[in-house]
Amino acid sequence: MHQERTFSQKVSLFLKGLIMGAANKVPGVSGGTVSFVLGFYEELIYSFRKVNLKALKLLLNGRFRSFFRYTNAQFLTAIMLGSMFSYFSISLVLDYFLKYHELYVWSWFFGMIIGSIYYIGKDFGDWNAKNIISLLIGVSVGLGISFLTPARENDNLWFVFLCGIIGVSGMTLPGLSGSFILILLGNYVLLLVDSVNELFYVIARLISGDFSVLSDPIKIRYLKIISVFTAGSAFGLVSISHVLGYVLKRWHNIVTSIIIGFITGSLGIVWPWKKAVFLTENGNVLLDKRGFKIIENYQRFIPDFSILETWLAILFICIGIGLILVIDYYGRKNK
Repeated sequence: MHQERTFSQKVSLFLKGLIMGAANKVPGVSGGTVSFVLGFYEELIYSFRKVNLKALKLLLNGRFRSFFRYTNAQFLTAIMLGSMFSYFSISLVLDYFLKYHELYVWSWFFGMIIGSIYYIGKDFGDWNAKNIISLLIGVSVGLGISFLTPARENDNLWFVFLCGIIGVSGMTLPGLSGSFILILLGNYVLLLVDSVNELFYVIARLISGDFSVLSDPIKIRYLKIISVFTAGSAFGLVSISHVLGYVLKRWHNIVTSIIIGFITGSLGIVWPWKKAVFLTENGNVLLDKRGFKIIENYQRFIPDFSILETWLAILFICIGIGLILVIDYYGRKNK
């Protein structure tokens, strides 16, 4: 699987990593799906599974050249650099649009999730009784979560580490959006928007020679959070690539059925037309540690089709679906 690559091939891998990183950041789209469509999924899983005890021994013994060749580090470095760069850039864009155009962002997400359901299910074929039951179980769990009070933001570091493992799952399992799961867990904005933005800000200040940011307790809090989240992600990349590979190989159709059902049932989570109900105490709206209002629940409603805003939202839903269809088209074309 290891091969020497030219400069242009490395640039191509970086750009593919850029796309995969953006996909992992967006709820409903799986980075694993993108890597599969772009033709480097098998090498990605192969390379992750090479990060094992043998690789550690090579590293500890100072056999760096053997370590890099064994782990296919040239490939992984290009892909991961692209993904990390994408995380910073996409995070800043999402932060802006979630603040000023929330309806259109959630409409876009909603469309991409619908497209993802189609993408996963279109070639499934084998809908026997066992798989249908698995599908219904997934739908039931998804619907149940949709109508529960959304999980609130939780910055406990053990939970953040777990979120890192879950969040990175979208890179190793096509069709499973790790960022979508983070929405269900209540930590999507904290981990993939706020913490990333704060890290970007701290790095920029340090480069400019301003080290006072390291004495800011708020900045330190976010640095701890994103460090633990990154550690969880790294652990997840190695462990999940082994575990999911085994599970999918043994119970592929059942797992796929559950995923399709779960994502379908959970569409209510990202229903674009909803109004936040904020947590109050003695008539006063409570604020979190960042000074933002704490969402207790959502009131979903039927959109008003007499206003332009609704039709623009529907347009963004169609754009989200269309994006997945384009990915599917190029995937089929390149087979």
